Amino acid sequence: MRPQHGTIQTGLLLALVSLLAGCGKQTPAPGATGARTDYPLPDPPLVSTCEPGQHGGRLVISTFADPKTFNPITANEQSSLDILRFFFSGLVDYDYTTLSPRPALAESWSVEPDQKTWTFKLRRNLWWSDGHPLTADDVVFTWQVIYDPNIDNVTADAFRIDGKNFEVTKVDDHTIKVITPDIYAPFLIYFGGQAIIPKHILSSAVATTNFASAFGVNTPPEQLVSSGPFKLKEYKPAQHVLLEKNPYFAMTDKNGLRLPYLDNVIFTIVPDMNTMTLRFLDRGESDVLEFVRPDEFEKFKTKAKEGRFAVHDLGPGLEKSFIFFNQNTNANPKTGKPYLDEKKQKWFRNTKFRQAIAHAIDRETIAKNILGGRAVPNYGYVSQANAKWHNSNLVEYPFNLDRSRTLLKEIGIEDRNNDGKLEDAEGNKIEFLFQTISGNPLRESIAVVVISDLKKLGLEVSKQTVDFNKLGDMIRVTRDFDCVLFTLGGGDTDPTSSMNVIKSDGFTHLWAIRQSTPFTDWEARMDYLISAQVKTLDFPTRKKYFDEVQEIMNREQPFIYTVSSLHAAAARSDLKNIRPSVIPSYRLTWNIEELYYQKKP
Repeated sequence: MRPQHGTIQTGLLLALVSLLAGCGKQTPAPGATGARTDYPLPDPPLVSTCEPGQHGGRLVISTFADPKTFNPITANEQSSLDILRFFFSGLVDYDYTTLSPRPALAESWSVEPDQKTWTFKLRRNLWWSDGHPLTADDVVFTWQVIYDPNIDNVTADAFRIDGKNFEVTKVDDHTIKVITPDIYAPFLIYFGGQAIIPKHILSSAVATTNFASAFGVNTPPEQLVSSGPFKLKEYKPAQHVLLEKNPYFAMTDKNGLRLPYLDNVIFTIVPDMNTMTLRFLDRGESDVLEFVRPDEFEKFKTKAKEGRFAVHDLGPGLEKSFIFFNQNTNANPKTGKPYLDEKKQKWFRNTKFRQAIAHAIDRETIAKNILGGRAVPNYGYVSQANAKWHNSNLVEYPFNLDRSRTLLKEIGIEDRNNDGKLEDAEGNKIEFLFQTISGNPLRESIAVVVISDLKKLGLEVSKQTVDFNKLGDMIRVTRDFDCVLFTLGGGDTDPTSSMNVIKSDGFTHLWAIRQSTPFTDWEARMDYLISAQVKTLDFPTRKKYFDEVQEIMNREQPFIYTVSSLHAAAARSDLKNIRPSVIPSYRLTWNIEELYYQKKP
């Protein structure tokens, strides 16, 4: 599960927009010299089921945040993941419309009766975009990197059972064996979908403990090799990221035509979401808008009648929009100073304080006045859209400032001098900084409504908007924040995609990241539950464990939820093979390799 910059993104399924494979005869390895026009396809081939299309064209997508890295192991922000999904493939692919796995780099797989021993058979004639063979060595290397204690990354959180790593070994150049410490229920989709990275390029970075900066945004394009449908051609900060098709991408359509169909994809970096709308809706300067803002949905529907583009109404999504407080109790190892002032620790770490704030969120007003009625109040970690895992027996926190005052008074916070402001038992005025990302007008408007009601309650709250990447560093690195309005998305419907959020030592355990031991008993209980649910194939047992996780989150309110939006996206009418899905944040381009422009006769 990963933070999002645009919508109101966990993600382990980065590589699931990956290799399907190709059609044709096995061909010799690439030559060392000369420009190639006939690139080898894998053996055996796998043909896309898409409607055959036509080559050519450039897809333009607007975004308002620069990528922070091109490294798929360390990336944890949507601005990077939106681009990385085009670069790297996994052993297994995933169809976001049928929610089913399908072969990718691996032609086949099998599992022993113990359900813990898996064998993957790689296709032959797999190549990186620089013409270097892709083999079992790259797969084993990828997992060595993920489990390297010197490499801090979001990925490893979901691939340990009781603190034990998976055992990944090479049988031969085209065979990998994986042994898990226990049964791992979502193994095929999660392990299989992990992006594989190139050993021949990155092994030196690991050896010199420089991996965290490898495949950074300053990496020359020719050194950033890929196995997905596209590779990097050019990156100009604050301007654009230009991709070009990977000639070694191992997919063809039913007619044997090599994919992707598109020649280029370009992400144009704009100041904010208003500019994203302007470029698509009014100027026609972008071709896809994956997130049509709820407050602009009717305007898009009206404009779509002109025929230039189509709007796809997708319904509720999986994203989680919420407020969270800093609950870190330890000190910055560099400065020796506590991450959070002691009096604020006392407030923020009190369950009743957070429950009081939950009752001070006017979700109905947010849904109606800010999101144009295209949202519903939310009180739980799992969206109602995820019916399989949603716990419907959660406590609601309706807007009620009187209830908020009662809860605060129970912990010694009240107006002690009749000035309309709340103080704690020591006379400290309750004041804090409320932060959210800049460039997202919806989130900024929500922040204004929330802060207004908190002030009515008697709290002193100041608003600050922060650049997306900077805010991420403040949460994960310096941890110098009070309260943040945020969104998580990505991942999929399975609870295992939330391991990095739920576990106390998780990379995205936002309210108190990377705890060496759980700060609280309720966090320790969630550690046990989220780990236990992967070790059984019995769905009712998994559901029982994850239901309790949701109940703890609902009671303790580390995330104070706001609303769940109804989602929509838009794309040019002549862009074909679109298969919309609300599961990923890239709702119309998850199958980018299959998209094409229908040429006029």
